Amino acid sequence: MTIHQALAAVMADVRAVGKDGRNTQQNYNFRGIDGVLNAVGPAFRSHGVFAVPLVEDATYNTVEVGKNRTQMREVTLRVRYQFFGPDGDHVDAVVMAESLDSGDKATAKCLSVAFRSALLQVLAIPTDDPDPDTHSYVRADAPQPDPAHAVMRAQKRQLIDAAGGDGDLAKTIWGDHDGPVGEQVFANMLTQAEQMGSQ
Repeated sequence: MTIHQALAAVMADVRAVGKDGRNTQQNYNFRGIDGVLNAVGPAFRSHGVFAVPLVEDATYNTVEVGKNRTQMREVTLRVRYQFFGPDGDHVDAVVMAESLDSGDKATAKCLSVAFRSALLQVLAIPTDDPDPDTHSYVRADAPQPDPAHAVMRAQKRQLIDAAGGDGDLAKTIWGDHDGPVGEQVFANMLTQAEQMGSQ
């Protein structure tokens, strides 16, 4: 049995891995490495498949996170996984992974993420979640601007211009009006702004 045949047999055995893990900080579900390995491991053993990791690139940084500026070790890895079959042939899968840790486990976490990603992608493991297309949404119309506010903004802009660009003077003349003013009142404001602005 070639590795391609063996992986196809594994895929036939591993139907789905649900998102049983829970991130309580960011409030989302995920498929952890343990859940994936619990599903894939027996099928690998049954069909004589195993994977060998080869780290091709590693980048390490120290970053600060959160309001307390906690020091964290940041790791980014590029890992090549060679999947071997019973006949000794193999296929490769290259994945990128990253992780953060405040202690000494950033690399171990990163390798777990990389292996999980490789298994999910190579074996095309579904989540058994409902398809996103089972729900549809209609976008609401964009809120329409209030014409009265547009008129008021235009009047205030004209008033500032009439006051020679003096926003404080325009604000004093405008007073406590919380909406557009009538034509005669606005004409009087403009006249007052022009006279006071020229002084």
